[in-house]
Amino acid sequence: MNGANGSPLTRAVLGSLAILIATSLAWGDDRPNIVWISCEDISPNLGCYGDPHAITPNLDRLARQGVRFERAFTPAGVCAVVRSGVITGLYPPAIGSQHMRSRIIPPPNVRAFAEILRAAGYFTTNRSKTDYQFESTESIWDRQGNKHTDWRERRDPDQPFFSVINFTVSHESQIRHGDKRHAEVIAEIGEENRRDPVKVADTIPEYLPNTAATRENWAWYHDNITLMDKMAGEVLDRLEQDSLSDNTLVVFWSDHGMGMPRGKRWIYDSGTLVPMIMRWPDKLKAGTVREDLVSVLDLPPTMLEVAGIEVPRYMQGRVLIGDSVGEEPSYLFFHRDRMDEAFELQRAARDRRWKYIRNYELHTPYSQHIDYMDMMPAMQDWRRMAAADRLVGGQKNWFITPKPIEELYDTANDPWELNNLASRPQYTERLNRMRRATESWQQSIGDSGMVPEAVLMEEMKPGGETPETQSPTIAVSGGMISLDCVSDGASIVFQTQQGDSWSDWMLYNKSFEAPETASRLRAKACRLGFRSSPVVEQAIERK
Repeated sequence: MNGANGSPLTRAVLGSLAILIATSLAWGDDRPNIVWISCEDISPNLGCYGDPHAITPNLDRLARQGVRFERAFTPAGVCAVVRSGVITGLYPPAIGSQHMRSRIIPPPNVRAFAEILRAAGYFTTNRSKTDYQFESTESIWDRQGNKHTDWRERRDPDQPFFSVINFTVSHESQIRHGDKRHAEVIAEIGEENRRDPVKVADTIPEYLPNTAATRENWAWYHDNITLMDKMAGEVLDRLEQDSLSDNTLVVFWSDHGMGMPRGKRWIYDSGTLVPMIMRWPDKLKAGTVREDLVSVLDLPPTMLEVAGIEVPRYMQGRVLIGDSVGEEPSYLFFHRDRMDEAFELQRAARDRRWKYIRNYELHTPYSQHIDYMDMMPAMQDWRRMAAADRLVGGQKNWFITPKPIEELYDTANDPWELNNLASRPQYTERLNRMRRATESWQQSIGDSGMVPEAVLMEEMKPGGETPETQSPTIAVSGGMISLDCVSDGASIVFQTQQGDSWSDWMLYNKSFEAPETASRLRAKACRLGFRSSPVVEQAIERK
């Protein structure tokens, strides 16, 4: 964060975070711990959500002990794009991160919410996903990567922590990982828990042809979820072993819907409806089921509220639990943009029952080829059967061209969104209302998806160059250390040297007194989307 020479907005943020740290120290510290158990590429195919083929005892128990959200959604259907929204609390088109595999620069006033928690005294860890459409910085996490033990690395056992533990075993790629790797999965979950492809076929999505490859992919998808559930159970066991369960808010969620064809990457419910469970003993009523509309963009403001931190006004989600629960929105909104090598442009709105989709690229079929997506055997069968004109009913929808301008689905009676009602006159009023709501949302967030990606990126990075944060300055007076950086939106991290060793990188918020045994200090500045500054170093002189 900028010091005295920064912008008024940045100085205001810095001042508020300094106050929060002082307040947290005065608390003693009785704020709740927070653990996120996140996984990849699954829809609500858990036992607690009624999936007849799910074997998920740990997450089912977590749901019985806490709150299960029936209508939790991601704003897009793909991982990095969604995570860019979750870490900032903003819809991706509001910051330009909507195109998959881009490297953007968020606005200078936007902070990773985990950094806000860290600035307020939380010990923050991530194991290990930081796929945000921009590089992570040292200011966000006390620990990052796979070589740490999460909250167990706190020096002070009373320090509250925020730990993210992400499991990749359910990722799309693991559905097609081959017989050898799947034998290892079965060895871990037990032969008795292996799903029979024939028996699980009765729940295959209706838009997919029921082929041998599809049945096997569907069975392996469920097996992977069982292994992920086992891993989640191990995290919950560690909390119990450390006597931390009673004062820890646990949140389980998926980064988007199933990694099966027309799930991941799409803004149908198959790509955006996700499981979400929260457990917080004595704070959340056990066994509660919530039917309201919820977005993963609600997670950042909710975590800050739980931690007693003022929620930044720029965040676009709402608080879900605690003393200041936000009002349920009339609609959630969704977007699909460039997906790897395939350009697409869709916007959508959903209430508790109805889904509206606006298509802008009418000349391109839904079924554009994407190399990574087309590795899935079920996808290959679907394409072959389409080419042979062997598809029936809603299986054909994905291959039609041109696309309709608008789509409208009654998800209560058409959960796979196969029967487009947009052209039926009895739904004209609803169609108009949801169209207006979508356009109003686009205007309110400044939808950057309406700007060509090349133009958008040139505005962020002229000439394709990623800017570098300017180095901080160090001022030492009487053992008190002050750090400053003139780069707008920058954060500063520092280390102190004691003897021959350097401390971990720490987040700077306000002037501090150097440890008595510290002889030197290093510092560097960083900003989301920028390259970090060179490290500056200075001796600590005392009068």
